[in-house]
Amino acid sequence: MTSYPRAPPARSFRLVCEPSAIPRVEALLRAQGYAFEPEPFSPFCRRLLGEPVPLGRSLAAFFGYIYIQDRSSMLPPLALAPAPGDAVLDMCASPGSKSGFLAQLVGREGFVLANEPNPARLATLRANLHACNLLQAGTCSFPGERLSLAPASWGHILLDPPCSGWGTAEKHPATLKLWREDKVGPLVSLQRRLLSRAASLLAPGGLVLYSTCTTNEAENEAQVRFAEEELGLLRVPLAPFPGFAWDERPGGEGTLRVDGARSQAQGFYLALLRAPGAYARAEAEAQPGDARRRAAPAGEPLPPAALAGPCCDPGRLPPGEPTLFGDKARFVPKIAPARLPPRFGWQAALLGRMDGGGAFAPAPRLRCLVPEGPQGGPGPQSLVLEEVAEVATLLEGRALQTGLSGREAALWWRDLPLGCIGLRKGRALAAFR
Repeated sequence: MTSYPRAPPARSFRLVCEPSAIPRVEALLRAQGYAFEPEPFSPFCRRLLGEPVPLGRSLAAFFGYIYIQDRSSMLPPLALAPAPGDAVLDMCASPGSKSGFLAQLVGREGFVLANEPNPARLATLRANLHACNLLQAGTCSFPGERLSLAPASWGHILLDPPCSGWGTAEKHPATLKLWREDKVGPLVSLQRRLLSRAASLLAPGGLVLYSTCTTNEAENEAQVRFAEEELGLLRVPLAPFPGFAWDERPGGEGTLRVDGARSQAQGFYLALLRAPGAYARAEAEAQPGDARRRAAPAGEPLPPAALAGPCCDPGRLPPGEPTLFGDKARFVPKIAPARLPPRFGWQAALLGRMDGGGAFAPAPRLRCLVPEGPQGGPGPQSLVLEEVAEVATLLEGRALQTGLSGREAALWWRDLPLGCIGLRKGRALAAFR
């Protein structure tokens, strides 16, 4: 095999916003001195060219407008390619890189169920989805091979299972020592159990995207053969994505292997598999009896008007229903209950809290519901900051005089909403978390 000199890995990130907001998010990044260029495979993805301070400390990252992600890791959601309004199951989801991108692709009317069995990793997954304001994403925590979902009920599944991680060896050299070839047997077995469960959950004609960040054939091409020969799934050829170099190997026809050395990225493997039959969304959504009503989380429906305030316009909610769980208001997407069995344990996206007097306090970074004025842009009860230094001042815990009355105001950087700020005698006090 020809060897190539390895270029430094490219730093990439994903814009997490509506397409119309992309220029404003890019302006925020440039105002802090970041330089970047478009990636050729998605309008949401960028390659970092210069950073005055680590990108993770940028205002765009803090307010969930970007998500730092290896460029190879961006490909599985694009390869699965759910349509707006689709429902997608991500079986092994933390830290949420792919779940978040899937939520962007299915849009406001879709639903992503992100599963993570490990409690610590589940907390990371939930924190990342919350920071990115992805109300169409819910989470659950089950061993992926024992997910208690209805058979043949999902049209789109992403399976990025635990793997040996050989494709990340440059960034994490210890992986090659930890997962020597004679040690990957348990991983191969787990991957097959997960593939088997995914196959049982696929609706007729449904798609599962299998991906790993390893270069080990036993975890890649051999698993696709297992899915075809033992599970009856059908290989769907994937077209190469622009901007990558590919490693072609025998038995990998129709699948994709990212050549990490030539792509300035992690080594990665992708295979798209289809269940036999013809897919119909209505069939995948069908549940017996009155399960559609009973499958919602066991909370109390909350009238959208109860959320209205200077920092929250309930008219900006996606299709679905605010629901109260104790003192926490969460959002249940419209199509979620139809996808889940009765009494299925899952958690919907957090909107905020109801205080003892019945007033709603939105989560500080709930920027997606910030009210706009009649002509768009900031509404009347808004603190609009023109300089990034002013935003940084708030985040450092220093107060700003606003001239506004009341207990709270929407926070904007120019024409980009950031969230909600508390007021005390007209002074803005940040309470972000």
